[in-house]
Amino acid sequence: MSTVHDQRTGSVPPRADEIPTEVVRLRYPGRWVTACVLVLLGVLLVQQLIVNKRFQWDVFWQYLFSPQILVGLQRTLILTVIAMAIGIVLGTLLAIMRLSRNPVMRTASGLYIWFFRGTPLLVQLIFWYNLAALYPSLVVGIPSGPGIDLGATNLVISTWGAAILGLGLNEAAYMAEIIRGGLLSVDRGQVQAAESIGMTDSLVLRRIVLPQALRVIVPPTGNQVVGMLKYTSLVSVIALPELLYSAQLIYTQNFQPIPLLLVACFWYLLVTSLLTIGQGFLERHYGRGFKRTDAGTPGRWNRLQARLKTKESMGR
Repeated sequence: MSTVHDQRTGSVPPRADEIPTEVVRLRYPGRWVTACVLVLLGVLLVQQLIVNKRFQWDVFWQYLFSPQILVGLQRTLILTVIAMAIGIVLGTLLAIMRLSRNPVMRTASGLYIWFFRGTPLLVQLIFWYNLAALYPSLVVGIPSGPGIDLGATNLVISTWGAAILGLGLNEAAYMAEIIRGGLLSVDRGQVQAAESIGMTDSLVLRRIVLPQALRVIVPPTGNQVVGMLKYTSLVSVIALPELLYSAQLIYTQNFQPIPLLLVACFWYLLVTSLLTIGQGFLERHYGRGFKRTDAGTPGRWNRLQARLKTKESMGR
Protein backbone atom coordinates (compact mmCIF):
# COMPACT_ATOMS: atom_id res chain seq x y z
CA MET A 1 0.00 0.00 0.00
CA SER A 2 1.52 3.30 -1.09
CA THR A 3 1.46 6.40 1.03
CA VAL A 4 1.31 9.97 -0.16
CA HIS A 5 3.84 12.34 1.41
CA ASP A 6 3.28 16.04 1.88
CA GLN A 7 5.83 17.74 -0.40
CA ARG A 8 6.16 20.72 1.93
CA THR A 9 6.77 18.93 5.25
CA GLY A 10 7.59 15.39 4.13
CA SER A 11 5.09 13.96 6.61
CA VAL A 12 2.33 11.50 5.82
CA PRO A 13 -1.12 13.12 6.12
CA PRO A 14 -3.51 11.24 8.42
CA ARG A 15 -6.29 9.15 6.99
CA ALA A 16 -9.86 10.45 7.12
CA ASP A 17 -10.90 7.84 9.69
CA GLU A 18 -7.98 8.81 11.96
CA ILE A 19 -8.98 12.47 12.20
CA PRO A 20 -11.08 13.12 15.31
CA THR A 21 -14.34 14.87 14.55
CA GLU A 22 -15.76 17.04 17.26
CA VAL A 23 -18.71 19.37 17.44
CA VAL A 24 -17.51 22.92 17.62
CA ARG A 25 -19.72 25.22 19.63
CA LEU A 26 -20.10 28.53 17.87
CA ARG A 27 -20.07 31.67 19.96
CA TYR A 28 -22.36 34.55 19.14
CA PRO A 29 -21.46 37.56 21.29
CA GLY A 30 -24.05 39.70 19.53
CA ARG A 31 -26.81 37.36 20.69
CA TRP A 32 -25.69 37.58 24.29
CA VAL A 33 -25.55 41.38 24.16
CA THR A 34 -29.03 41.51 22.62
CA ALA A 35 -30.37 39.08 25.23
CA CYS A 36 -28.91 41.14 28.08
CA VAL A 37 -30.44 44.33 26.69
CA LEU A 38 -33.85 42.66 26.34
CA VAL A 39 -33.70 41.25 29.87
CA LEU A 40 -32.79 44.68 31.21
CA LEU A 41 -35.68 46.30 29.37
CA GLY A 42 -38.02 43.61 30.69
CA VAL A 43 -36.89 44.20 34.26
CA LEU A 44 -37.39 47.96 33.87
CA LEU A 45 -40.88 47.40 32.44
CA VAL A 46 -41.90 45.12 35.32
CA GLN A 47 -40.47 47.59 37.78
CA GLN A 48 -42.53 50.40 36.31
CA LEU A 49 -45.68 48.30 36.41
CA ILE A 50 -45.11 47.66 40.12
CA VAL A 51 -43.71 50.97 41.29
CA ASN A 52 -45.84 53.44 39.30
CA LYS A 53 -49.04 53.86 41.32
CA ARG A 54 -50.72 55.71 38.46
CA PHE A 55 -51.51 52.38 36.83
CA GLN A 56 -54.15 52.00 39.57
CA TRP A 57 -54.15 48.22 39.75
CA ASP A 58 -56.87 48.30 42.39
CA VAL A 59 -59.24 49.88 39.85
CA PHE A 60 -58.05 47.35 37.25
CA TRP A 61 -59.08 44.39 39.45
CA GLN A 62 -62.32 46.14 40.34
CA TYR A 63 -63.50 46.33 36.72
CA LEU A 64 -61.80 43.24 35.27
CA PHE A 65 -64.93 41.10 35.67
CA SER A 66 -67.42 43.94 35.53
CA PRO A 67 -70.74 42.88 33.91
CA GLN A 68 -70.48 45.76 31.45
CA ILE A 69 -66.99 44.66 30.39
CA LEU A 70 -68.02 41.00 30.07
CA VAL A 71 -71.04 41.92 27.93
CA GLY A 72 -68.76 43.98 25.72
CA LEU A 73 -66.37 41.02 25.45
CA GLN A 74 -69.28 38.79 24.46
CA ARG A 75 -70.29 41.22 21.70
CA THR A 76 -66.70 41.33 20.46
CA LEU A 77 -66.56 37.54 20.21
CA ILE A 78 -69.92 37.37 18.44
CA LEU A 79 -68.87 39.98 15.90
CA THR A 80 -65.57 38.16 15.31
CA VAL A 81 -67.22 34.78 14.71
CA ILE A 82 -69.97 36.07 12.42
CA ALA A 83 -67.70 38.38 10.43
CA MET A 84 -65.09 35.65 9.92
CA ALA A 85 -67.77 33.15 8.89
CA ILE A 86 -69.04 35.59 6.25
CA GLY A 87 -65.48 36.37 5.19
CA ILE A 88 -64.46 32.73 4.79
CA VAL A 89 -67.60 31.60 2.94
CA LEU A 90 -67.78 34.62 0.64
CA GLY A 91 -64.00 34.69 0.26
CA THR A 92 -63.99 31.07 -0.90
CA LEU A 93 -66.66 31.88 -3.49
CA LEU A 94 -64.71 34.94 -4.68
CA ALA A 95 -61.49 32.93 -4.92
CA ILE A 96 -63.16 30.26 -7.04
CA MET A 97 -64.66 32.98 -9.25
CA ARG A 98 -61.23 34.59 -9.58
CA LEU A 99 -59.80 31.30 -10.85
CA SER A 100 -62.76 30.60 -13.13
CA ARG A 101 -62.41 30.33 -16.90
CA ASN A 102 -65.40 32.65 -17.23
CA PRO A 103 -64.09 36.23 -17.79
CA VAL A 104 -67.27 37.78 -16.38
CA MET A 105 -66.88 35.95 -13.08
CA ARG A 106 -63.17 36.77 -12.93
CA THR A 107 -63.87 40.44 -13.55
CA ALA A 108 -66.69 40.63 -11.00
CA SER A 109 -64.52 38.99 -8.33
CA GLY A 110 -61.58 41.23 -9.15
CA LEU A 111 -63.72 44.39 -8.90
CA TYR A 112 -65.13 43.31 -5.54
CA ILE A 113 -61.67 42.64 -4.13
CA TRP A 114 -60.34 45.90 -5.60
CA PHE A 115 -63.10 48.00 -4.04
CA PHE A 116 -63.22 46.49 -0.55
CA ARG A 117 -59.45 46.31 -0.18
CA GLY A 118 -59.01 49.79 -1.59
CA THR A 119 -61.33 51.61 0.81
CA PRO A 120 -60.78 51.87 4.59
CA LEU A 121 -62.81 49.60 6.83
CA LEU A 122 -63.81 52.58 8.96
CA VAL A 123 -65.34 54.29 5.91
CA GLN A 124 -67.26 51.12 5.01
CA LEU A 125 -68.70 50.85 8.53
CA ILE A 126 -69.87 54.45 8.47
CA PHE A 127 -71.34 53.96 4.98
CA TRP A 128 -73.43 50.94 5.99
CA TYR A 129 -74.55 52.75 9.13
CA ASN A 130 -75.74 55.73 7.05
CA LEU A 131 -77.19 53.71 4.18
CA ALA A 132 -80.63 55.13 4.99
CA ALA A 133 -79.47 58.51 3.69
CA LEU A 134 -79.07 56.90 0.26
CA TYR A 135 -81.97 54.43 0.40
CA PRO A 136 -84.65 55.36 2.98
CA SER A 137 -86.37 52.02 2.41
CA LEU A 138 -85.18 48.69 1.05
CA VAL A 139 -87.08 47.10 -1.82
CA VAL A 140 -86.28 43.70 -3.31
CA GLY A 141 -87.47 43.16 -6.85
CA ILE A 142 -86.92 43.94 -10.52
CA PRO A 143 -85.41 47.37 -11.24
CA SER A 144 -88.16 49.82 -12.28
CA GLY A 145 -90.65 47.02 -11.74
CA PRO A 146 -92.62 45.32 -8.99
CA GLY A 147 -90.83 44.54 -5.74
CA ILE A 148 -91.23 43.70 -2.09
CA ASP A 149 -90.78 46.53 0.40
CA LEU A 150 -88.70 45.26 3.32
CA GLY A 151 -89.28 48.40 5.37
CA ALA A 152 -87.20 51.33 6.55
CA THR A 153 -83.47 50.89 6.07
CA ASN A 154 -82.70 51.94 9.63
CA LEU A 155 -84.86 49.09 10.89
CA VAL A 156 -83.60 46.45 8.45
CA ILE A 157 -79.92 47.36 8.84
CA SER A 158 -79.53 48.12 12.53
CA THR A 159 -76.29 48.92 14.31
CA TRP A 160 -75.53 45.21 14.51
CA GLY A 161 -76.35 44.77 10.83
CA ALA A 162 -74.07 47.63 9.79
CA ALA A 163 -71.22 46.23 11.91
CA ILE A 164 -71.60 42.70 10.54
CA LEU A 165 -71.89 43.88 6.92
CA GLY A 166 -68.92 46.19 7.22
CA LEU A 167 -66.64 43.67 8.90
CA GLY A 168 -67.77 40.59 6.96
CA LEU A 169 -67.75 42.05 3.45
CA ASN A 170 -64.38 43.68 4.01
CA GLU A 171 -62.89 40.47 5.38
CA ALA A 172 -64.16 38.50 2.37
CA ALA A 173 -61.91 40.52 0.06
CA TYR A 174 -58.80 39.59 2.05
CA MET A 175 -59.83 35.97 2.56
CA ALA A 176 -60.40 35.63 -1.19
CA GLU A 177 -56.74 36.38 -1.88
CA ILE A 178 -55.58 34.07 0.91
CA ILE A 179 -57.72 31.20 -0.35
CA ARG A 180 -56.74 31.86 -3.97
CA GLY A 181 -53.06 31.62 -2.99
CA GLY A 182 -53.75 28.34 -1.20
CA LEU A 183 -55.57 26.89 -4.20
CA LEU A 184 -52.73 27.88 -6.53
CA SER A 185 -50.21 26.17 -4.24
CA VAL A 186 -51.59 22.73 -5.12
CA ASP A 187 -49.66 20.98 -7.90
CA ARG A 188 -51.51 21.27 -11.19
CA GLY A 189 -50.52 17.71 -12.05
CA GLN A 190 -52.73 16.34 -9.28
CA VAL A 191 -55.71 18.22 -10.65
CA GLN A 192 -55.06 16.88 -14.14
CA ALA A 193 -54.68 13.34 -12.80
CA ALA A 194 -58.01 13.63 -10.98
CA GLU A 195 -59.72 14.97 -14.10
CA SER A 196 -58.24 12.16 -16.17
CA ILE A 197 -60.11 9.55 -14.11
CA GLY A 198 -63.42 11.33 -14.61
CA MET A 199 -63.74 13.45 -11.47
CA THR A 200 -65.85 16.57 -11.87
CA ASP A 201 -64.52 20.04 -11.12
CA SER A 202 -66.47 20.32 -7.89
CA LEU A 203 -65.30 16.88 -6.74
CA VAL A 204 -61.69 17.73 -7.57
CA LEU A 205 -62.03 20.93 -5.55
CA ARG A 206 -63.50 19.15 -2.51
CA ARG A 207 -61.41 15.98 -2.51
CA ILE A 208 -58.05 17.02 -4.00
CA VAL A 209 -57.45 20.75 -3.95
CA LEU A 210 -59.00 22.06 -0.72
CA PRO A 211 -57.53 19.43 1.66
CA GLN A 212 -54.02 20.24 0.43
CA ALA A 213 -54.62 23.98 0.17
CA LEU A 214 -55.65 24.20 3.82
CA ARG A 215 -52.02 23.71 4.83
CA VAL A 216 -51.28 27.07 3.19
CA ILE A 217 -54.60 28.74 4.04
CA VAL A 218 -54.74 28.07 7.80
CA PRO A 219 -51.76 30.20 9.02
CA PRO A 220 -52.81 33.48 7.35
CA THR A 221 -56.45 32.79 8.22
CA GLY A 222 -55.44 32.53 11.87
CA ASN A 223 -53.79 35.92 11.56
CA GLN A 224 -56.97 37.30 10.03
CA VAL A 225 -59.04 35.98 12.95
CA VAL A 226 -56.71 37.69 15.43
CA GLY A 227 -56.88 40.85 13.36
CA MET A 228 -60.67 40.69 13.20
CA LEU A 229 -60.81 40.44 16.99
CA LYS A 230 -59.08 43.81 17.15
CA TYR A 231 -60.87 45.35 14.16
CA THR A 232 -64.15 44.96 16.00
CA SER A 233 -63.07 47.93 18.12
CA LEU A 234 -63.80 50.12 15.07
CA VAL A 235 -67.55 49.56 15.48
CA SER A 236 -67.40 51.99 18.39
CA VAL A 237 -67.80 54.75 15.78
CA ILE A 238 -71.34 53.53 15.15
CA ALA A 239 -72.07 53.32 18.89
CA LEU A 240 -72.03 49.53 19.23
CA PRO A 241 -70.72 48.86 22.77
CA GLU A 242 -68.18 46.10 22.20
CA LEU A 243 -65.24 45.54 24.55
CA LEU A 244 -63.30 48.75 23.96
CA TYR A 245 -66.39 50.97 23.76
CA SER A 246 -67.70 49.44 26.99
CA ALA A 247 -64.44 50.38 28.71
CA GLN A 248 -64.71 53.88 27.25
CA LEU A 249 -68.24 54.27 28.59
CA ILE A 250 -66.98 53.41 32.07
CA TYR A 251 -63.97 55.73 32.15
CA THR A 252 -66.01 58.65 30.81
CA GLN A 253 -67.92 58.37 34.08
CA ASN A 254 -65.12 57.69 36.60
CA PHE A 255 -62.33 59.57 34.70
CA GLN A 256 -59.85 56.70 35.08
CA PRO A 257 -58.91 55.76 31.50
CA ILE A 258 -55.61 53.95 32.16
CA PRO A 259 -56.90 51.04 34.30
CA LEU A 260 -59.95 50.60 32.05
CA LEU A 261 -57.77 50.48 28.94
CA LEU A 262 -55.59 47.91 30.72
CA VAL A 263 -58.71 45.84 31.36
CA ALA A 264 -59.55 45.89 27.64
CA CYS A 265 -55.96 45.00 26.76
CA PHE A 266 -56.01 42.06 29.17
CA TRP A 267 -59.08 40.51 27.55
CA TYR A 268 -57.77 41.13 24.03
CA LEU A 269 -54.47 39.46 24.93
CA LEU A 270 -56.20 36.51 26.62
CA VAL A 271 -58.48 35.77 23.67
CA THR A 272 -55.62 36.29 21.20
CA SER A 273 -53.47 33.80 23.14
CA LEU A 274 -56.23 31.18 23.03
CA LEU A 275 -56.70 31.75 19.30
CA THR A 276 -52.96 31.39 18.73
CA ILE A 277 -52.93 28.04 20.55
CA GLY A 278 -55.86 26.82 18.46
CA GLN A 279 -54.11 28.00 15.30
CA GLY A 280 -51.05 25.96 16.26
CA PHE A 281 -53.12 22.78 16.61
CA LEU A 282 -54.75 23.37 13.21
CA GLU A 283 -51.40 24.00 11.54
CA ARG A 284 -49.99 20.75 12.91
CA HIS A 285 -53.12 18.86 11.86
CA TYR A 286 -53.12 20.06 8.25
CA GLY A 287 -49.33 19.99 8.04
CA ARG A 288 -49.09 16.24 8.61
CA GLY A 289 -47.06 14.51 5.93
CA PHE A 290 -45.03 17.59 5.09
CA LYS A 291 -41.56 17.40 6.61
CA ARG A 292 -39.53 20.45 7.46
CA THR A 293 -35.85 20.74 6.68
CA ASP A 294 -33.43 21.27 9.52
CA ALA A 295 -31.07 23.48 7.51
CA GLY A 296 -31.40 26.28 9.98
CA THR A 297 -30.85 24.31 13.19
CA PRO A 298 -27.70 24.95 15.26
CA GLY A 299 -26.81 21.25 15.25
CA ARG A 300 -26.55 21.18 11.50
CA TRP A 301 -24.35 24.24 11.47
CA ASN A 302 -22.08 22.69 14.09
CA ARG A 303 -21.74 19.53 12.00
CA LEU A 304 -20.99 21.68 8.98
CA GLN A 305 -18.24 23.50 10.86
CA ALA A 306 -16.77 20.16 11.97
CA ARG A 307 -16.64 18.91 8.37
CA LEU A 308 -14.92 22.10 7.24
CA LYS A 309 -12.27 21.73 9.94
CA THR A 310 -11.78 18.11 8.90
CA LYS A 311 -11.20 19.10 5.28
CA GLU A 312 -8.76 21.81 6.35
CA SER A 313 -6.81 19.31 8.44
CA MET A 314 -6.60 16.87 5.53
CA GLY A 315 -5.39 19.59 3.19
CA ARG A 316 -2.47 20.64 5.38
